[in-house]
Amino acid sequence: MEFTLDDGIFLTKIARDAIENYIKNHIVIDIPKNTPEKLFRKRGVFVTLNTIKNGHVNLRGCIGRPYPDFPLIRATIDSAIDSAVNDPRFYPLSIDELEHIVVEISILTKPILIEVNNPNEYLDKIKIGEDGLIISKGWLKGLLLPQVPVEWKWNVKEFLDNLCMKAGMYYNCWKDPNIKIYKFNAIIYGEIAPKGKIVENPHLYYKRN
Repeated sequence: MEFTLDDGIFLTKIARDAIENYIKNHIVIDIPKNTPEKLFRKRGVFVTLNTIKNGHVNLRGCIGRPYPDFPLIRATIDSAIDSAVNDPRFYPLSIDELEHIVVEISILTKPILIEVNNPNEYLDKIKIGEDGLIISKGWLKGLLLPQVPVEWKWNVKEFLDNLCMKAGMYYNCWKDPNIKIYKFNAIIYGEIAPKGKIVENPHLYYKRN
């Protein structure tokens, strides 16, 4: 495996540190001098923030860089801050909320186009729990991470339908032959409680409301 739990712990702690420094002091932290060399490799990454209570979670922010255009450590810091203050679906995270969020890091493989002759072939070429998806048509785009259908217990069709909605399109838009759908995998690390233990696949420890 290219990345280990130790790498995930390092990145998750850096993401939280970046968020707290920005929220409290309006400071963008520097890349730590003790950053492992492998974390300078260019990789796509998303940072997801959830609020958690009684084992149930609600999304509080999720922004990332889906393509390997930046060093992973840099992309993680920038995505963490963006998730906290620049997700257009939410108001900026407050200082009081810092004690109630869990931080999750998804390191992405490079997205690849799913080639089909018939849109129904998508149903056999997408694996729940393994594949994340990007949909694209013109300027409309949408992305869902591989943990999302697991958390919501979607089948592949439901995954595709919700991907269409995420892109601002309509249900079943994935059947349009002009649509392009890409898939990617992700290694996922994060906290299972605010500032708590960091594990692989933290989404398996809690349930969506």
